[in-house]
Amino acid sequence: MVGNGGEKSIDGRKEAWVKRFCCAWLLFASAAASQANDLPPPPTSLEAVGDAQLYLELVVNQMSTGRVVAVAQRAGQFYLPLADLRAAGIALKDQAGPEVALQSVNGLHTEYDSQRQRLLLDVPPAWLPNQRIGSDRQYPSSQAMSSFGALFNYDLYLNDTDDSGTYLAAWNEFRLFDSWGTFSSTGQYRQTLSNGQSTASQDTFVRYDSTWRYSDDARMLTYEAGDVITRSLPWSSSVRLGGLQLSRDFAVRPDLVTYPLPQFAGEAAIPSSVDLFINGYKSSSTDLQPGPYTLTNVPYINGAGEAVVVTTDALGRQVSTSLPFYVTSTLLQKGLADYSVSAGSIRRDYGLSNFSYGSGATSASLRYGLSDTVTLESHAEATDALALGGVGANLQVGNYGVINAAVSQSHFDDLAGQQFSLGYQYSNPRMGFSYQRLQRRNDYADLSIVDTPYYRMSRSSEQVTLSLNLDRYGSLGVGYFDVRAGDDTRTRLLNLSWSKSLWKGSSLYLSANREIAGDGWATQAQVVVPFDLSGTLSVSSERSSSGQTQQRVNYSQAVPSQGGVGYNLGYSWGDSDSYRQADLTWRLQSVQLQAGVYGTQDAQTRWADASGSVVWMDGGLFTANRIDDAFVVVSTDGYANIPVRYENQWVGNTDGGGHLLVPWSSAYYRGKYEIDPLDLPANVQSPNVEQRVAVRRGSGYLLEFPLTRVVAASLQLVDARQQDLALGSQVLHEQSGAQAVVGWDGLVYLDNLSAHNSLVVTLGEGRQCRVQFDVDVQQTQVPLLGPLVCQ
Repeated sequence: MVGNGGEKSIDGRKEAWVKRFCCAWLLFASAAASQANDLPPPPTSLEAVGDAQLYLELVVNQMSTGRVVAVAQRAGQFYLPLADLRAAGIALKDQAGPEVALQSVNGLHTEYDSQRQRLLLDVPPAWLPNQRIGSDRQYPSSQAMSSFGALFNYDLYLNDTDDSGTYLAAWNEFRLFDSWGTFSSTGQYRQTLSNGQSTASQDTFVRYDSTWRYSDDARMLTYEAGDVITRSLPWSSSVRLGGLQLSRDFAVRPDLVTYPLPQFAGEAAIPSSVDLFINGYKSSSTDLQPGPYTLTNVPYINGAGEAVVVTTDALGRQVSTSLPFYVTSTLLQKGLADYSVSAGSIRRDYGLSNFSYGSGATSASLRYGLSDTVTLESHAEATDALALGGVGANLQVGNYGVINAAVSQSHFDDLAGQQFSLGYQYSNPRMGFSYQRLQRRNDYADLSIVDTPYYRMSRSSEQVTLSLNLDRYGSLGVGYFDVRAGDDTRTRLLNLSWSKSLWKGSSLYLSANREIAGDGWATQAQVVVPFDLSGTLSVSSERSSSGQTQQRVNYSQAVPSQGGVGYNLGYSWGDSDSYRQADLTWRLQSVQLQAGVYGTQDAQTRWADASGSVVWMDGGLFTANRIDDAFVVVSTDGYANIPVRYENQWVGNTDGGGHLLVPWSSAYYRGKYEIDPLDLPANVQSPNVEQRVAVRRGSGYLLEFPLTRVVAASLQLVDARQQDLALGSQVLHEQSGAQAVVGWDGLVYLDNLSAHNSLVVTLGEGRQCRVQFDVDVQQTQVPLLGPLVCQ
């Protein structure tokens, strides 16, 4: 009893002591908290730090620069090297010396982030560098290539007519090309096989053009010699010369946009994003750094439109700005020049005589972008008897279209004349309008009438066109044309047209034409109904100005792009004799064959045609459909049946010599060519299965995919007891010096083998053994050899 009572007393004393301790601790904590509330907060800026050199991350307008800079704190001032501010893109005026006292710069706010060791600077956006978003290039430029080779285009046409007999016409083009340029010559041979009712015979060969051409891609210049066509302006004429021509050629750089594109400028105070909407459709979205920006990534469109620029900052605040604009391809960008200079003899009797040249002549044209809204033009021509000069301009009138005007003066055989040109064009997504007038006075002349004394130029011409997009009501077109010929006869035409899309791709087309002061209207109505893969049906009805009617029905199926058969069937009837036609086209990989018949019941014409190309490159001949532009011959180092793709589309497989002709390349376009290595033998390696290349105009390029045959083998190595060599044993191929490691089951892979091989294998504890073996270097697979005893 006593013992138990003593234990309870001791426990009671312990409990009382714990309670007193807890109360004392609570009183102490309460006092400490009360005293802490009376003290200032801990320092959070550099003002509480003595003179020191700190290394802090530099942040400008909430955008990290990714740079750690040395910040000096002296007497409560922050100092930063001027070079670091400029490296961050901050432009400070009237600042000199190696460092800048940040608090002394008006407009600059400084904050020190002690927890994250950052120096935060806020500056006006105008102090930061301008960001140019977008480019005047559609895609990166690339050097155009050309290999040595030749091409022969042909078109054989056989015509048999009931009245005029039978003849064969063979058109041809020969090209020879290399890095020095392209030489081409075109002509046609015609042979009369039977005269029919005619006694005339025309067994002749006519040469058309023979020209050498070289293009300098870097300078965008093209040099031509031989038969050339002079470059002209909208208010001048082109003529054929036998001579030389130098011209600016923008076609060699299709990546460039030569006409002015609208630019939209703004400022971003903090990191933001900008979205561009053109005519209600989202065009682009770009992230912005703080500072001013210029937006130029506008899609390549023509006419009037409206752009909406929406900027969204890091806090989600949006600002939307609507800006109208006008884009026209008739202008040149500021400072850009387009010119051409030609000199030679005027070509006579083109298409009739092979070598007939007349008076010597020169011609020159120049266009220059004085600004993004004004493009100046000039043109000059001269011969012994002719002197001509003219100037013109294209002026963009805000967002209301473009005005063009030009004036020319000529002196020909002591007779003077003038030419005046004036026009206006405007277009937007709903309407297009164009007006153009050309007026000639007195005895105006140019190169087109030199050596043609019986030809007189027209006195005037005027045309007005209007097109309207009526949305679900179709499209409406109106045109007025007025031409006064050199003999003062006048022709005035009025044209009306309306078209509308109907159900499932079908369409309706109506047109009416009237010669003013003529007898009446000529009308036409046409319905076109496509039947997907089955073909297209077209039904039309026509009425001439004299009142005669004609109905037509036509059914056709286009030739598949990858090759196959297409056809066309037609029949017409009305007040005149009925007319029927039928033709068939068969397109193969190497040639296109056509045949058909047309005419009335009393007089019919039967015809046949074969066209294609023959290419000679890399010592081989290749055939294809007619090649009008550039092409590529793919080489796989003699390996046959390798699939080739152009722009991700299968073209064909290489032939027995490891070649494939790709005839669809566009000049100066950097196309993608691929080979599929899956069908290669296991011991053939292809370091490159994809290449991009641009080809010069009118030439070809030999695109090589290097393939390497590797003599390789897998070996199973065992010791004298026929046990697999230990995993990880080092293997040295003595002939090539190559090293390998023994894997599971004693297997090791080696390549670059020779006919006779020897190996040195290093085993555990420095022990070595040797292996010798032979392989067939002409093998097409990777064999498994062994087991081979290492001794």
